[in-house]
Amino acid sequence: MRLFPLQCSLFVVASLAALNTAQADTVLDHANGYTLNSKNELVRFTALAFDDSGRIIAVGSAAEVAAYVNAKAPKAKHIDMKNKTVLPGLIDAHGHIFGLGDMLTQLDLSSSASLADALKATASYAAANPGQSWLRGRGWNQEIWKLGRFPTAAELDGAVLERPVWLERVDGHAGWANSAALKLAGITNGTPDPVGGKIVRDAAGKATGVLVDAAQDLVNKVLPKQTEAAARTTLERALAEIARVGLTSVHDAGIDTGNDRLYRDYADHGKLTARVYAMIGGTERDFDVLASAGPLKSYANDMYALRAVKLYADGALGSRGAALSAPYSDEPKSHGLLFRGDAQMRAMMEKAMQKGYQVNVHAIGDAGNRQVLGAYRTLAPATGGSLLRHRIEHAQVVAPADIAQFKNIGIIASMQPTHATSDMNMAEQRIGPARMKGAYAWRSFMKQGARLACGSDFPVESPNPFYGIHAAVTRQDAAGMPAGGWHAEQAMTLTQALRCFTLDAAYAGHQENAIGSLEAGKWADFIVIDQDLFKIPAAAIRNTVVLQTWVAGRQVYGQK
Repeated sequence: MRLFPLQCSLFVVASLAALNTAQADTVLDHANGYTLNSKNELVRFTALAFDDSGRIIAVGSAAEVAAYVNAKAPKAKHIDMKNKTVLPGLIDAHGHIFGLGDMLTQLDLSSSASLADALKATASYAAANPGQSWLRGRGWNQEIWKLGRFPTAAELDGAVLERPVWLERVDGHAGWANSAALKLAGITNGTPDPVGGKIVRDAAGKATGVLVDAAQDLVNKVLPKQTEAAARTTLERALAEIARVGLTSVHDAGIDTGNDRLYRDYADHGKLTARVYAMIGGTERDFDVLASAGPLKSYANDMYALRAVKLYADGALGSRGAALSAPYSDEPKSHGLLFRGDAQMRAMMEKAMQKGYQVNVHAIGDAGNRQVLGAYRTLAPATGGSLLRHRIEHAQVVAPADIAQFKNIGIIASMQPTHATSDMNMAEQRIGPARMKGAYAWRSFMKQGARLACGSDFPVESPNPFYGIHAAVTRQDAAGMPAGGWHAEQAMTLTQALRCFTLDAAYAGHQENAIGSLEAGKWADFIVIDQDLFKIPAAAIRNTVVLQTWVAGRQVYGQK
């Protein structure tokens, strides 16, 4: 690790023309601060000042900041940080805010260790919520349960028979229904698989109760519509959790018109406690409505932006929906699901690009990534691709020969470090050792010059960014397994991981000049934590506790 000294001329003073009228309301003193600068150098600081608008006006040593602030705002409020560690606010480049709120208000099966645990939790939830017409939840994972198969509707009927139950898999790419839910959705043994989806069936051809990818729409279309009040509760629960874990900005990967309306309303009324960089879900009706006025580059002092589109190329590895060029190693009859043909995918991408939107495509399998890279290679030169900063979300299993294309075409790899440590119990079984060379291959991407933006894909994973930083650096799970790290040759350094969750994530949202580091002229988005990441064993990173979260100079979370 290389730390660069404080240098006033490069780091402390912003444009005087911009700051002459600023009032430095607050100064942080005695901080143990770390940030990256515009050269991606890790820099230390002990003091930071921001004005009443929430913008940083000075950061550096105590003497440098005092000299600047005393001349500009001698009556500024001072906060003694007592040598607590201060970092730039962390950015999750791929999350689902309303999905997180749903998980916090519905049945959470993420801690279930077995099918029996999940069924018991479902029965208890049903008993505790007699007024709910549908019982909904998320988080189950048959791989953790060691079932060797998907669960069934008959098993779920044993927990709840009379009311419909719909439980999404941890990755959101499969759902588990009981018989009542299947009946309301009109799913019979003769229902055909929709394009881009699969109805899981037994050896006799009977629908078992699990629906993969697009087949989930058969149930989704009959679910009760969420009320406005419920949507607000969902958003507020999610925002509270986001602030608690130290996220000051989230790239919301797939929103609709209702989500957009709430984000703008919360931003207008000062209730949006994290910055949201949103992606319109798809290029159909919601896109046509939301894109009618063109990309929204900034709203309410950079609290909200809507200048990207989220598309899907394939499914997920855990449910064998990720599209692979060769069959799955543990299911030789399946290649996964490529949701659309090449021409249709290109048409959707081009529609968004021509409107000036960044295009961010979910691609997990090597065939999915290859399809999307091919479309970018064809479309980007004619649609300002380098300026729009297009992305592939996840880029989880990429043919090694294709990794260089990310740099060559100028595509950002939006990746989630905790996916590696969550998937290591099944990934190699799914794809075999040869394909592992291009899987979760963060270091390989970096060596070839590709830019990475880190996130979590919450609620698929925890929104806690320190879990992601820990996974990036150690390639180990919460228990410290495996010893030495899983495919440790692909691990990041701590500085690389911090950059991936700050400056590079900001770049992926066209926001590197406003957030991502603590530099004069940027927003005062920062967190205070209970330990110095650069002075502790890597294994302890995961245990970091956020003491305070600040957005634009306003404290939005403080540990009680």
